[in-house]
Amino acid sequence: MLDALVAEARDRWGLDFSAGIQVVATEHLIATPIEASRPLLLVPLALLADDAAPAPSNPAAALPGRHGPDGRDPVAVLRRLYPSDAAVARLADPASGSEHGAATTIASLAAADLRGPLYLPPIAPELASAGPWSMPYISARLRQPDGCPWDREQTHASLRKHLLEETYEVYDALERGATPELAEELGDLLLQVILHAQLAAEAGVFDLADVQGSIARKIVRRHPHVFGDAVARTAADVNRQWERIKAGERAEAADAGGAPVKSALDGISASMPALAASQEMQERAAALGYDWPDIEGVLDKVAEELGELARAATAADRQEEFGDLLLVVVNVGRRLGIESEAALRGANEKFRSRFRRVERMVAERGVAIRDLDFATLDQLWDAAKAEERAAAADRPVTVGSGGER
Repeated sequence: MLDALVAEARDRWGLDFSAGIQVVATEHLIATPIEASRPLLLVPLALLADDAAPAPSNPAAALPGRHGPDGRDPVAVLRRLYPSDAAVARLADPASGSEHGAATTIASLAAADLRGPLYLPPIAPELASAGPWSMPYISARLRQPDGCPWDREQTHASLRKHLLEETYEVYDALERGATPELAEELGDLLLQVILHAQLAAEAGVFDLADVQGSIARKIVRRHPHVFGDAVARTAADVNRQWERIKAGERAEAADAGGAPVKSALDGISASMPALAASQEMQERAAALGYDWPDIEGVLDKVAEELGELARAATAADRQEEFGDLLLVVVNVGRRLGIESEAALRGANEKFRSRFRRVERMVAERGVAIRDLDFATLDQLWDAAKAEERAAAADRPVTVGSGGER
């Protein structure tokens, strides 16, 4: 029966076997990886079995990575994977004796069409945009001699600044949670990964499959409590186990290469923002057992570092002591479950908002900020805080020349 469907797809709809063919049980469509740039034959399970088979009693789970709000709707899944004008051929149903029907399009496809066999011809790789291999194809195409001049000129070094820019844009978008904007920013960041993999593939070093394989193997190896027989009941257990595994990996790498064992802190990039790097270093050290027994000890250390900063006699000493103070303050945040980088960004944004309010109030007086003394500016700052609180509570506030009333 399957042979007859394949023959019809070949003879009537131009199936080219050189491109391969995907045969997917319709009932399992939502759980099956589909590459739209390859021919697809969708066949109900009853036609794939030697005799009529009932529909599965346990519906297939949606494919991870494609299991969003409409991930359980097979028609919606196809509409995400194919352009709206992509052709869909209705094949003859040998089981019921029905003749083949007219072709339709993805946009016009209905749930009833899935009751019979369908053939979806391959689409151009650049149009298979929701699949994992469209962007690698596009990246490689842009690097061809007749591709894009800008893309052909890029190197790993020239792309570094773009990687940082896209990373920070993702970081900013994360503050608003799961939004369409975040999806777009993550796509921009993913493009940077694909571009670097493309450059490395051209140099014969590695390709995207190596990138994907490396991280997948690493994550499986470092989660033996999920993919093995280890036990980790809390997040703290997981962190300690994670650091033990990484320490073992570093020792194995050193033994294999004859090099000294790497430090647990070696993987922290020197290009990371200093607050984030400090927190990561202290988290790694704590996971290995190097940590204060309670937060009171850390707070005492803050007071100690403040005293040392106050007593510092030279500019160099003051800078060093100030750095020590920041490091301990980051440790306080870590112990409280606060991300220091995010906390400071939030404080910066609050300062920016309040300072703009002060600037507006000063402009309303017709003077310049530099012409006002600190006491007056401090009153305006208090007024800006009151105005901010009122705006947050959605109630009016009256601000006079002397501050809040």
